[in-house]
Amino acid sequence: MKTWLAVAFGWALAAAAHAAPPERVVTLGGSVTEIVYRLGQGERLVGDDLSSLYPEAATKLPRIGYYRSVPVEGVLALKPDLVLASEQAGPPDALKRLGEVGVRVVTVPDSPSVDSLKARIRNIAEALGAAAEGERLVEGIERDLKKVEAIPVTHARAILLINRTGALQGAGRGTAANEVMTMAGLVNVLKDQQGYKPVSAEAVSALAPEVIVVTKTSLEASGGTEKLLAMPGIASAPAAARKRVIVMDDLLLLGMGPRLPQALTELKREAAGAMAR
Repeated sequence: MKTWLAVAFGWALAAAAHAAPPERVVTLGGSVTEIVYRLGQGERLVGDDLSSLYPEAATKLPRIGYYRSVPVEGVLALKPDLVLASEQAGPPDALKRLGEVGVRVVTVPDSPSVDSLKARIRNIAEALGAAAEGERLVEGIERDLKKVEAIPVTHARAILLINRTGALQGAGRGTAANEVMTMAGLVNVLKDQQGYKPVSAEAVSALAPEVIVVTKTSLEASGGTEKLLAMPGIASAPAAARKRVIVMDDLLLLGMGPRLPQALTELKREAAGAMAR
């Protein structure tokens, strides 16, 4: 009987520990971090990763590296009672080890879709004990997305380029970039391609994009607008002739986070302005 009571008491303590709102949270993934702040829970964060670029407060927190290569010791040094991780975070063994040493790890959906965004918000809100705030955020995003639908689209042929390794890559289907372009009414000339792949001069020239979309860091890595437009293949594209280049913040454009309505609004309006040139 005493043994049973001891076990039951242990279960009760464990349940109470999980029921208590976490006080020291580490986030792995830029949009995960952004959602925590949008929920009004930013004061709980004690660390995040290098992809957490918004809001500015997120960049002031201790960094544990990149969310796709999580250092276990670096996370443990921050003494978290909760780790909120994008489903793309890893490696899997690192997250497993965190759980094995007693850290609560909650992995949230992070695929390129609006449904995934809603699920991500709700899962994060629930883990933080802020379910009501999560529902309000989801409802606000749904309202804003309906407003975005009223903005005219151009249906321009577009290519989205990123530069992460020193070579340009184009975004195909199955990416956040493709989803955002499609939602904004642009026609992705690389829609038949899966994922991000290096783009050849011949391919860009043959696809003849009317608009080039590029992230800020990718443009900087490419040497600026003039150098980008002078690259082989790009130089002969209609987009280069008209200097139709749309430059957007990396996380805003590719994060599929709570600022998605803002990203779509900006992309739609920038595309309309570019096509007017």
